[in-house]
Amino acid sequence: MATVVAALAIPAAATAGTVFLLDGRGWGHGVGMSQWGAEGYARNGSSYRQILAHYYPHTHIGLATPRDVRVLLLEAKDAVRVGSAKPFLVVDARGRKLHLPARSVVVNRRFALRHLKLTPPLRFEPGAQPLQVDFAAYRGDVVVKAKPQGLMAVNVLPLDRYLDGVVPWEAPMGWHEPTYEAQAVAARSYTLATLHPGQDFDLYADQRSQMYGGVGAERSETNLAVGATAGQVLVWRDRIIAAYYFSSSGGRTSSVHDAWPRARQVPYLVSVRDPYDYLSPHHVWPTTVLTAERVGEVLGVRDVRDVVVLRNSSGRARAVVVTTAHGRRRFSGQVIRTKFDLGSTDFEVRAMRLDPVAARTEFGDRVRVTGFVRGLGRARLQELSVAGWVTVRSIRPAPDGRFAVTLPAVRSTQLRLAYNGLAGGAEPLGVVPRVELTEQDGRLQVRVAPALPLRVERLTRKQWRPVARARGRFDRRLVPGSYRVAVVGGREYLPAVSRPIALHA
Repeated sequence: MATVVAALAIPAAATAGTVFLLDGRGWGHGVGMSQWGAEGYARNGSSYRQILAHYYPHTHIGLATPRDVRVLLLEAKDAVRVGSAKPFLVVDARGRKLHLPARSVVVNRRFALRHLKLTPPLRFEPGAQPLQVDFAAYRGDVVVKAKPQGLMAVNVLPLDRYLDGVVPWEAPMGWHEPTYEAQAVAARSYTLATLHPGQDFDLYADQRSQMYGGVGAERSETNLAVGATAGQVLVWRDRIIAAYYFSSSGGRTSSVHDAWPRARQVPYLVSVRDPYDYLSPHHVWPTTVLTAERVGEVLGVRDVRDVVVLRNSSGRARAVVVTTAHGRRRFSGQVIRTKFDLGSTDFEVRAMRLDPVAARTEFGDRVRVTGFVRGLGRARLQELSVAGWVTVRSIRPAPDGRFAVTLPAVRSTQLRLAYNGLAGGAEPLGVVPRVELTEQDGRLQVRVAPALPLRVERLTRKQWRPVARARGRFDRRLVPGSYRVAVVGGREYLPAVSRPIALHA
């Protein structure tokens, strides 16, 4: 914590030119089994039991009694289309039955008026072919119920028929059999541990519960995995666990308490190493460059000066402290993930800032360039040349992140900090020619470095009028008066005008 506090105190004098580099790893909440990590274990010879034992320590595999589950397919609809390629049946709340031909029916107000004898909710039961809801096929029955917000459609089917439509949507094609089997057991456990018998449905058909695609999602290899593990669930202390899982960990999973601070910490949902997650396309994210203005815009704060990540025991972002010109604001890691649309809370923010350099520096002087870097191992100072950006110094910051280097003032240019192909904003360095004037025995002696075109001017009637031109040097006897030298400069130098000098007879 002392290091964190020191880091927060460093950039009090930072400018709006701070650039933040956001890096991260993984995809998902991080709790339980990493699906890409599980596939890595399978490719390295692990069985599904070994995979589950790694991600859910202190659990064992038990058997659960088969049962039906209820999956919400549609809600808040004015109408629900239900059909089948073969004749099917609708049963009302009183047990009345109506046989329907092989077609679709639209359940809406008109349907209710046409079938006044049917008492809702209505349960549609398939015949020789599965039912379809809005032309998507599902195993089992479909219950249509009227709610204040509109109609809802709920798919009621045996647990393993449900898993046939879950596992292929949660585990991509081409993975290994142990991965599918581990996914089947985890999904079965999660389902049974999260049922809601007192509500209208048990599960959503999307990421709020598990991705479920019905008949259209089914594949033979995942159906085999569901069948091979039939009834198997993960158990801790004689209770089926909510076996959370997610896509990619970035190398280490998260404890449940770190991911959801209000959740009770349990020994089977702890942070574990995930050595094979490197297979995931989200194992490491590309670096994102954020300006201070962009950070402030997203978070609704002004004059952002620094961003520091505070980590939890799983190594992920517990909170982010944003330092502004007006104080500090604290955001949870989950809020930052949501606002910046990040794959997980396993991210870090590094910073680099180049302070404004002197507006006008004489040719040949030494320029002091200062700034601040945090978390960058090999930051470089670059200048813009005719060949593009070239490195002029490697940055070696002090322990507090500050650095200072000196450069010779050779020409006007732009400076920037760069790191691994990424660069911050540019700061202009203006160089003016060095102009030296002396007078000796009525002679005006001028030296301009570098050797640029110069113009000798004489004060006449309160106006400076050119009287001679040269390049780099001038040495000539002139009539008495006040003189000065003007150098236009050009593309690489700022214009310069010397102090006046008096010539005497």
